[in-house]
Amino acid sequence: MPQVHRTQAQLAVYLGRVAREARTRLGLTQEEVAERVGVATEVYGRVERGNMLPSVPTLMRLCQALALDANALLGFSSARPALGLVPHPAAGETEPPGLRRLLRVTRRLSPRQLSLLGSMAHALSRVTHRPSRRLSRRSRETP
Repeated sequence: MPQVHRTQAQLAVYLGRVAREARTRLGLTQEEVAERVGVATEVYGRVERGNMLPSVPTLMRLCQALALDANALLGFSSARPALGLVPHPAAGETEPPGLRRLLRVTRRLSPRQLSLLGSMAHALSRVTHRPSRRLSRRSRETP
């Protein structure tokens, strides 16, 4: 096995172990972390088992979801976070429960259903934010 592949495999195992420890420390399930990161539960499970390395954008979201510094997740020892990453509240913690429930349901919709829901949401947002100003036929005819 070439050195690059061996190093990647070791990193994947280490990253998975650190992610699992952080998740259990926070009292979260794999499904909850996967939802916050925006990946399938199966994909997140593979990361935790050390079977895959996440992409850089996914790694950043993982750091936020698990309140971890990227240096710690990658095995570096540094007092200063890489790329200015500092633990932020996970997205699910700042969103109201009703919105989180809606997002969970929405993720299970077919593309057609999602398109319809998007159209409905757009129409609702226009109705909610714009007061109805119906003009009479006469006021529309006069300049």
